[in-house]
Amino acid sequence: MMRAGLAVAALALVLTLLATPLAAEAQPAGKTPRVGVLFVTSPSVAGAFNEALGASLRDLGYTGGHAITVEFRSAEGRADRLPALAAELVQRKVDIIVTGGGNVSTLAARKATTTIPIVMVGSVGAVESGLVESLARPGGNVTGLTVPRELGLKQLELLRAIIPSLSRVVILTRSNFDTAPQRAEAKAMASQFLGVTLDFVEVREAEDLPRAFVSARAARPSAVIVGPDPLFFNEKAAILNFARETRLPTIYPFRSFVDDGGLVSYSLSAREVARIVARYIDRILKGAKPADLPVEQPNTFEIVINMKTAKGLGLTIPPSVLLRADHILE
Repeated sequence: MMRAGLAVAALALVLTLLATPLAAEAQPAGKTPRVGVLFVTSPSVAGAFNEALGASLRDLGYTGGHAITVEFRSAEGRADRLPALAAELVQRKVDIIVTGGGNVSTLAARKATTTIPIVMVGSVGAVESGLVESLARPGGNVTGLTVPRELGLKQLELLRAIIPSLSRVVILTRSNFDTAPQRAEAKAMASQFLGVTLDFVEVREAEDLPRAFVSARAARPSAVIVGPDPLFFNEKAAILNFARETRLPTIYPFRSFVDDGGLVSYSLSAREVARIVARYIDRILKGAKPADLPVEQPNTFEIVINMKTAKGLGLTIPPSVLLRADHILE
């Protein structure tokens, strides 16, 4: 995890950016909206999203009138802290809870309240996980964004473009991010459309990583995909070290992996996600019910490539991929 000083600085940035004044018509006179933000990841991980969210709220005209009071809570990567943090936000009588870092944050918030609107950010399999009744009509107090089912296939397509001989891929995953039927479907799609065999290696706790690395190596894959779980961010150094030692091309769920020497990241665009979340906040503060707001699946993704790492692995990134990249680190 980040050092305490960096976390405090990031938290200050979050509060500064999100404490955006509200337009007068959004709330009755004298009513100051209070938005709770609950992330399982550290403030530093949520930084790009929070910065973009502040900008998106300003774009919606929230520049005058009453100010939004933001109650930010981070579990610092420890999911067991989420229930207490969610309960704390409920006690603070927030008007909306924004949850990030996967299903665990949303599940904790929903367990803490069935009445306060919850806007989830990037939950996986929202219907299959029981977070909503359907994408079109959530039916409860939860709405927001869910990770598109085709994200994994897009990651495989990117790996295939970088490694034409791609034949077998290991996916480091956790059970709270996918289910057995989802894994079976992913295997079938990868085989049918790309001719790639998938091997899922599950990690439940950090202590499982050494065993997972042995299993991954034994599968003799062409590449590795790291799932979007906060645990993997917390264990970033160990995962990056494994990739270096095995010289396995690896695609990551967060840009910070690439900043620290990983090959490539492919993830939802923080700007796109923040724009959509800001719109949910706006509509809910103006009276819309989460049950009537369809869950959205963002379709804008961000690619970050580390060219030094690619060269070290003997990979030549094709021009077609470089043209698609949002950031190229030299």
